Amino acid sequence: MGLIEGSSLLILLFIAMPLKYFVDLPEAVSFVGPIHGALFTLYILFIAYMTFIARWPFRFSIGAFAAAFIPFGNIVLDKRLENWKQNHSTENSLA
Repeated sequence: MGLIEGSSLLILLFIAMPLKYFVDLPEAVSFVGPIHGALFTLYILFIAYMTFIARWPFRFSIGAFAAAFIPFGNIVLDKRLENWKQNHSTENSLA
């Protein structure tokens, strides 16, 4: 979900907003903005689910929330979560 939401942010910042300001096409933001808003809302709900139901470490929840406001932040977060997942599964298999 983070990658989808992060992609919508990048589309909004690097495609829709330049179209609005440089090509005088405000419809681009009018179309992409609400989609990004809905995806952001779903992303926050996913973070809440992972925190309270799946027992995600709280530091991941804070990092995931912060990553939503940084362009390319969700890509970095995804890589870190993959590394954590691999290390965590290795530790469990050794025990």
